[in-house]
Amino acid sequence: MEYAPCISQIATLLADPKRSAMMWALMDGTARQSEELALLAGLSLSSASAHLARLSAGGLLKVEARGRKRFFRLAAPEIGAAVEALASASIASAPLAMPDGLKRSISPAKNQIPASSLLKARICHDHLGGEMAADLYQRLLDAGWIEQSHQRIVVTHKGASQLAARGIFIQALAQRDTQIACSCPDWSERRPHLGGALGAGLLQLFMQSGWLSIPGESRALQITAIGQREIASFAKLTELEKAT
Repeated sequence: MEYAPCISQIATLLADPKRSAMMWALMDGTARQSEELALLAGLSLSSASAHLARLSAGGLLKVEARGRKRFFRLAAPEIGAAVEALASASIASAPLAMPDGLKRSISPAKNQIPASSLLKARICHDHLGGEMAADLYQRLLDAGWIEQSHQRIVVTHKGASQLAARGIFIQALAQRDTQIACSCPDWSERRPHLGGALGAGLLQLFMQSGWLSIPGESRALQITAIGQREIASFAKLTELEKAT
């Protein structure tokens, strides 16, 4: 039998709702004290400490000592990516209706509310996720740069021309060992954003332009004032295009 990674230990650790709630509270990349995590998960300090010890021993969390205080954070960016993938899978397998007023603030894990920066723009695998990414995906569709047929995303001739003018060449993306474009479910927006080689290329473009940056080990992206304006206008229809 070919080697297969053992995921049962990690799955067991994340299966407990209280432990997953504490993991979710750390998704923005910050380090939090056990007292704060206990409060967020609705646990006594002793129970929270026991859960945190298991998560740390399992390699999912790392501990930072600051004087007499102990702070916990995700052990690696891959841990956050795995938790986010599970959240996206839970939406894809059992989509839930949610009022518009709530969908931008409540995550699917025990009503935990991550930092607003994580909801606005974050790293999702190798591409952009969050509200900014979902809005961009819809603009690309509305502008006719991409077309969606069932689960297949196609870059149109217009889109290829417009993207080439901005330094993203579809023929070059086609050489990569991945899909050119695909729809990726967004757990915080309950609507898709753009994945695949094009999604990764757009994120790279935005970061090279200085519009987005990654502060420290956080998965949340920092947006400059210029970046906010430029990304919001990316693929936006002009008044003339709207009229035709």
